[in-house]
Amino acid sequence: MSDGAVGHDAVRGGPPTTGAVHDLPDLPTADDVDAAAVRISGRVTRTPLQSSTRLSEATGARVWLKREDLQPVRSYKGRGAANLIAQLDSEQVWAGVVCASAGNHAQGVAHACSTLGVNARIYLPGNTPRQKRDRVAQLGGDWVEIIIGGRTYDEAAAAAAQDAGRTGATLVPAFDHPHTIAGQGTIAREIVEDLPAPPDVLVVPVGGGGLLSGALTWLSERHPQVRVVGVEPAGAACMIEATWKGGPTTLPEIDRFIDGAAVQRAGDWTYRVVAAHSPELVAVPEGRVCTEMIALYQTEGIIAEPAGALASSALDSLGIEAGQTVVAVISGGNNDLLRYAEVMERSLIHEGRKHYFLVDFPQEPGMLRQFLADVLGPDDDIALFEYVKRNNRETGPALVGIELGSKDDLGPLLQRMDASSIEVEPIPHDSPLFRFIL
Repeated sequence: MSDGAVGHDAVRGGPPTTGAVHDLPDLPTADDVDAAAVRISGRVTRTPLQSSTRLSEATGARVWLKREDLQPVRSYKGRGAANLIAQLDSEQVWAGVVCASAGNHAQGVAHACSTLGVNARIYLPGNTPRQKRDRVAQLGGDWVEIIIGGRTYDEAAAAAAQDAGRTGATLVPAFDHPHTIAGQGTIAREIVEDLPAPPDVLVVPVGGGGLLSGALTWLSERHPQVRVVGVEPAGAACMIEATWKGGPTTLPEIDRFIDGAAVQRAGDWTYRVVAAHSPELVAVPEGRVCTEMIALYQTEGIIAEPAGALASSALDSLGIEAGQTVVAVISGGNNDLLRYAEVMERSLIHEGRKHYFLVDFPQEPGMLRQFLADVLGPDDDIALFEYVKRNNRETGPALVGIELGSKDDLGPLLQRMDASSIEVEPIPHDSPLFRFIL
């Protein structure tokens, strides 16, 4: 399980980078972001800032949520796509475009192409939720052809790059292009314009780094005092890895649950911007993100996808000072309702309220009743019970999932299990067997 791979706020920034990268003339500039804002006006929505009482009380700060989930494509990805595609010349428009996406960028490209009249082939990894696939088809209409290519975003990106090289179509990167970076940077510009004063802290999600590098590009020139924090999934912290290694490095394995940010390799362009400014980087466990998704839904009424809840999930770990103005970008609302069962499961496990055990019942009648009576506490509940051997449903080993009323109930539960005559083996979260449960 990736929740154990990197602590909630265990990773911040990286080693110092060489000075040469700070003065590269071809990196995007704040002027590029300003030009992008004019170029995409009317093609994307100027999303609102929403105050969050819950997060403000939790941090002591004034917390605002930048509601990019309210875009027509339900994420900020349409900004970069529109900025790039709007700058194609007539020959490039005739040849069409191609892109790879975990789902949100695909919707941005589809929307831009349908409004600008440009043909597109969009490569989606096989783990893209059905809801996102359907939205891409709906937004793109006859202008878009969807192709399923590879298991991960990076495999789909490789297939898209091969397509562009073979056909002459323009590749529209999800994050790794100066025009994409400039388009995403318009979010920071809007935030500053819509507040009485620039925020003290801006917290953004990080997949390949497009939004982070765009925000850094504009703020470093216009409002360098703003603290910018990038938040990655612990199971796919490719930008943190890049800062450690001194350049983009392909992660050998990633957790694909936060599909909108499940990127194995940070972008070359985005890394160069990040290296030039050395922002704070934080890795958050996937289970913590699930807990935040549930809180956003239950308190703010926001239906966020996993990547959409990344930024706000990190606020309690950032050492934010009381009274500061903080903005967290809600970056996506393309969530498949069928995933909520897994969201709840990961959240409970992260909170220490759900645990699994292998219980070896003796070959005697009534041992199941004894187990329930002697071991379970008053607030404990059996969430899963499945015999491993099905030839005799009254006896034999069983897989048992127990949901606790509080994480503090685990100690007493384990003590009762030790005192019981029934043999019980806890299944650790980092056990290979645990992967078959979740």
